[in-house]
Amino acid sequence: MHTTLILTVLGPDHPGLVQALSEVLNQQQGNWTESRMVHLGGQFAGLLQVALPREQVAHLKAALDQLQTRGLQVLIAETLEAPPITATLNIEVLGLDRPGIIRDITTQLASLKVNIEELFSEQRPAPMSGGTLFFAALTLSLPVDVSAEQVQTKLEELSDQLMVDLNFA
Repeated sequence: MHTTLILTVLGPDHPGLVQALSEVLNQQQGNWTESRMVHLGGQFAGLLQVALPREQVAHLKAALDQLQTRGLQVLIAETLEAPPITATLNIEVLGLDRPGIIRDITTQLASLKVNIEELFSEQRPAPMSGGTLFFAALTLSLPVDVSAEQVQTKLEELSDQLMVDLNFA
């Protein structure tokens, strides 16, 4: 019987980190099924979904602990059954950067019990003013009783306060 785990990996970035992870996983008969990895501020941060025989989980944990000698911290969680969703909604946010934009948006989403599947954000130079713009792309999963129109209405209530453009797909 197989089990699915989610690994969260964090540490100083240097060549060979992903290879070391893949080697440990391979040694424990694991299958790398999905991942998101990024270099931010000199650090390596990754999320990795793996499947492996249940009897290998303890061995995998021990082997991953050995990666601490390379400066990697690894947290391990078993997957949970996801609640049913009716639709996925993609949103882009663009506006003048200021503290609290993500808080304001996520407060509205949480009030509808909308789940954020993916969130990408960055600061961008404003072409005309020389200031800084905030950009975010969100992928949302909607609960059975929430429509895309409800999410759009809720977020558009904020657009004047946030001074941002919202694009829905």
